[in-house]
Amino acid sequence: MVFAYIIKTVIRLIFILGILLINACGMPNLRGTGDLGLVIERAIGQVQIIETTNYTSLYKISGLGDLSHASVVYSRDQRYGYIFGRDGGLSKIDMLRGKITKRIIQAGNSIGGAISQDGKLIAVSNYKPGGVKIFDADSLKLILDIKTIYDDNAVEKRSKTVGLTDAPGNKFIFSLYDSGEIWLVDMKDINQPIITKFKDIGDKPYDGLITSDGRYYIAGLFGEDGMAMLDLWNLDAGVTRILDGYGRDDEALPVYKMPHLEGWAQAGNLMFLPAIGHHKVLSIARDTWQVGDSIPVHSQPVFVVSRPDGKYIWVNFAHPDNDVIQIIDVEAKKIIKELRPGKAVLHMEFTPRGEHILISVRDENKVIIYDTQSFEEITNLEMDKPSGIFLTARSAKTGL
Repeated sequence: MVFAYIIKTVIRLIFILGILLINACGMPNLRGTGDLGLVIERAIGQVQIIETTNYTSLYKISGLGDLSHASVVYSRDQRYGYIFGRDGGLSKIDMLRGKITKRIIQAGNSIGGAISQDGKLIAVSNYKPGGVKIFDADSLKLILDIKTIYDDNAVEKRSKTVGLTDAPGNKFIFSLYDSGEIWLVDMKDINQPIITKFKDIGDKPYDGLITSDGRYYIAGLFGEDGMAMLDLWNLDAGVTRILDGYGRDDEALPVYKMPHLEGWAQAGNLMFLPAIGHHKVLSIARDTWQVGDSIPVHSQPVFVVSRPDGKYIWVNFAHPDNDVIQIIDVEAKKIIKELRPGKAVLHMEFTPRGEHILISVRDENKVIIYDTQSFEEITNLEMDKPSGIFLTARSAKTGL
């Protein structure tokens, strides 16, 4: 009797242990998305998903086409990354499973994109054939095809679009490079989109930014010294010219790479922008929209980005001087540190609270991580010709 009881107990324990083992094997390795990011490996059409807690690479995802000017936005839950490729590819990436869930070719030449405030729409900016297309974020089904048609000496053409960004109220805003316009698209009702056009904003808008509060959209002008600003709270006021003639007394220098305004820096009431055609970083007071200080820098600035607390501005530069990063103290308005990470520094991205910065160094095949207090290198990640770095924290920020 006792022996039978022992046998029965042993069998029951084995059965329970078997169930527990099966459950343990079947349970996924759960993790959050808050410390994840995508790094573009432009030369091989691949991205790596990294985590920034311990700085490791989790997945490599290939088959993404031409990533020579790729950018990324994230779903509001940070689960999915949307990659905009130069070949017109729009790819939806599952950040937790490390795979492509959907990929379409939506144009011949694409230059970036944005996600709507509610996270339900993805907009893509196109060079070829021009215009903007808006897709359902879940299925990537086409919702709206905006054809940026304008007249050039009575000949109907379609303009390249630049500076596409999201704006509050489920709006998108972008500039027309060829016709000098800004278009605002209201998508609150996807069945009845409203497009408002602002013309004669200036010559050749090349990029745009929106302030972090979503109020001001600013387009840089390649064809003249100055910028065009639209106050989204006061549309009836139209477009205002700011920084008009900021480099009038200086010789314009060769432009080897167009500055990127999306990386603009904001520190308190000041904004810091690269001066196109000049080796300067401009500080602008938001209450007057006038140039305050003009800070001389090493060469032609490309990205000018602010540490999240606004104390320091990090600047990288165009070819052939692209092995240098300079760090500007905001209060002193002067360079306090210079780093040389290696040849072809392409992109910089701060961790959400700013303790570290990740820097892609293409020709060294590395992403280098620096401590932003000591400016010392912490570690690095091996990558194949890395360019853009996009952390999931961008999902909570307007314009990123």
